[in-house]
Amino acid sequence: MLDDQPPKINSFSPEVLADLLSVPKRTIEARIKKGELKPDPETGLISKCQVKHLEEVISMEQSTWDTDLQVKCKRDYTLVELFAGGGGLALGMEQAGLESIFLNEMDKHACKTLRHNRPDWNVVEGDISKIDFSVIKQDVDVLTGGFPCQAFSYAGKSLGLDDTRGTLFYEMAKAIKELQPKVFLAENVRALLTHENGETLAIIKNVFEELGYVLEEPRVLKAIFYKVPQKRERLILVGVRKDLATSAKFSWPSPYKRIMTLKDAFEKGELFDSKVEESPGQEYPQRKKEIMAQVPPGGYWRDLKPELQKEYMKGSYFLGGGKTGMARRLSMNEPSLTLTTSPAQKQTERCHPVETRPLQIREYARIQTFPDNWEFQGSLTAQYKQIGNAVPVNMAAALGRSLAKFLNQIES
Repeated sequence: MLDDQPPKINSFSPEVLADLLSVPKRTIEARIKKGELKPDPETGLISKCQVKHLEEVISMEQSTWDTDLQVKCKRDYTLVELFAGGGGLALGMEQAGLESIFLNEMDKHACKTLRHNRPDWNVVEGDISKIDFSVIKQDVDVLTGGFPCQAFSYAGKSLGLDDTRGTLFYEMAKAIKELQPKVFLAENVRALLTHENGETLAIIKNVFEELGYVLEEPRVLKAIFYKVPQKRERLILVGVRKDLATSAKFSWPSPYKRIMTLKDAFEKGELFDSKVEESPGQEYPQRKKEIMAQVPPGGYWRDLKPELQKEYMKGSYFLGGGKTGMARRLSMNEPSLTLTTSPAQKQTERCHPVETRPLQIREYARIQTFPDNWEFQGSLTAQYKQIGNAVPVNMAAALGRSLAKFLNQIES
């Protein structure tokens, strides 16, 4: 990956501006129609001076990304990772200077990927509920992991650890209790904020308090702000051990200076030093390929002729809702939609912006900012799953640098 200084961004396309502000493209189009925004008549781009007052634009203008890249760990901070998957979070933490001493993952293909790329990592394969964490003799500085979002029992009165029994969060909480890391970072889907009307997150907060940790206010991070060409959002929970909570202050990572698009992912430039190589990938059946060929870049099923809409959508055609993921072709000039565990699922189509086919493995990996030398193991289906479930590496590295800064303060 390249560290060259990017060109200064002085304008935004309507699509990228919509992503930046987390609004539908039609909202920007409506503002253009009202004259509130005035694109350049030749390029169609909206000058930065028209939106410079917006918080998102200000945060990018004031970015400390380049300074944060210079952060060095004052010593080898130890990292334990749970639910490690295909390595996105662990690799980002490694790039930030943290040292993985123990990684647990149940999926055998993901474990093969981790071992193949990092033979020196201590990858422990198996069900987390059966893992013996007492074998870890070192002090643990950081514990990370993305536990699945599951409903908890509300039968108990304490709304603490016991109420989460039988869930994978319970297993992660037990590991935190046993290992007593200085700080932990847990990532999850945005929906956890409102899961069970907020009851799930309330119990999680209570559990961390019970375990002796001060929880930072949970924050939803958008990958597009962290040099990732993808509209992915993840809920991040950071907890600091109470005895250290007053000796250092955790700071969330600064956004990057511009938004990356699929062009940045697939072409030589700021993210990668070569064009993406051809790689294995799923293929469309012939008739689906013929229909998808009619969808323009950035378009979806409503851009098809009425007869093709009905043929493709079948019974869904008569149901309500936008169903914007169906027959969806990506655009080179926008970040990718959030990757799923398969690029050719009918509800969440991820068609290549120019060629009529699903995204290939290396394209998938680049959108998640995995380096080209990170090789995935297992079947095609297993590889898509590992990549689709991963934390984007660049976002993980930004979080890792924030953790390193925090730990450096403690060391001081």
